[in-house]
Amino acid sequence: MKLLKRILILLLVVVIIAFAYNYPKLNILAGYSAKNTASSVFLAGRSLSYTDANDNNFSPINLTSDEINASEKYATGSVYGLLSRKAIYRKGLGAVLVTADYDVNQKLLVPKRTAPNNNTPFPYGNALQKDTTFTNVDYNKLNSVIDTLFNEKNKTRAAVVVYKDQIIAEKYADNLNKDSKLLGWSMTKSITSTLFGILQCQGKINVYDKAPISEWKNDERKNISIHNLLQMNSGLEWVEDYNSISDVTKMLFLEKDMTKSQIGKPLIGNPNETWNYSSGTTNLLSGILRDQFSTHQEYLDFWYNALIDKIGMNSMLIETDMSGNYVGSSYAWATPRDWAKFGLLYLHNGVWNDENLFDKDWVTYATTPTPGSSNSVDGGYGAQIWLNTGGKYPDVPKNMYSFNGYKGQNVFIFPEHDLVVVRMSLSKNADVNKFLSGILAAIKN
Repeated sequence: MKLLKRILILLLVVVIIAFAYNYPKLNILAGYSAKNTASSVFLAGRSLSYTDANDNNFSPINLTSDEINASEKYATGSVYGLLSRKAIYRKGLGAVLVTADYDVNQKLLVPKRTAPNNNTPFPYGNALQKDTTFTNVDYNKLNSVIDTLFNEKNKTRAAVVVYKDQIIAEKYADNLNKDSKLLGWSMTKSITSTLFGILQCQGKINVYDKAPISEWKNDERKNISIHNLLQMNSGLEWVEDYNSISDVTKMLFLEKDMTKSQIGKPLIGNPNETWNYSSGTTNLLSGILRDQFSTHQEYLDFWYNALIDKIGMNSMLIETDMSGNYVGSSYAWATPRDWAKFGLLYLHNGVWNDENLFDKDWVTYATTPTPGSSNSVDGGYGAQIWLNTGGKYPDVPKNMYSFNGYKGQNVFIFPEHDLVVVRMSLSKNADVNKFLSGILAAIKN
């Protein structure tokens, strides 16, 4: 009997230790699942069953079980019933993971939005575009190239090709269409960067100024500039690994204020000499943007009235954290057509419907390679924009650049071809070089 008790006690101790060791992992898994479920169901309008079968159906997230409360608009995710997380949906602000002490009844400020223009044809409005056929486009070849993306391996959800401001090809996966909102993940970083370009063009900020972070004023980090942050070249420590408990997963699924996650990190290299991809840096930039305004309402409105609604990306919604900061690293949702509009804004050097949002100099700045970034497996990097300057895609022009996100979210801009290509997916498996070069081959210049 004593031996049995000792064995049971030992097993209990092992279980407790195992739970304690794995608690952070379970916390992040349940958090990811709850957050993604709440956003997919209440923001994007998809069902729980669809979300579980598609968005959350990959290892290890598929170990979680999800539930929703439709009347109170929240989702819960749990791992084997051992740990549960909750994400609530707030109209105008999207979904957010909450802690037990979060006041769900608090009055929240929401951004003031502009009504969509449904009378003007795409891209300057949302009405049907003019029926235009280009004699230099091989439409059969173009559609055939796009078809290759839509299979179980590539898991493409949407593809849109815009040539000379006209949609010349478009395709969606089953149960999705042109009105489906999809998460851009790190394409959101390019939105955040562009807002600095707009303020720079307005003469309200100088990106070469030192970063206004009080915690850095009296140590070696005082020389970090906004420019260094935009280029991910601050020299600050950060681990961006979505497959482990890392800085980025702790920030996205554990932090109340994501703008502060990068602030406490030490230097591991010299500014402008140590490129290191960091979502924490982008959310720090979101915090710097917030400090440019005297009120929280002005900060919330600026993202929409200066950029998003200004160019008719009316479907877009950028989610905020518990502290009311836009998660500028990761959480912008929009239709593929609206993501294409963002690409067109850059293609047209910041001019939208004859209005200058930013100038060509900003495009040049944002697409200038960052020192040290060319060694990245994903290619060169500018100011929160990916570049092909190093020839990552060998059969594509080197001046092509793109907004990229987790699991294969892309907006590709081809300045010399008057072309924008959007691809949104649940996998990075596609042969992007073959896809893009095939599109170029179908358009004879």
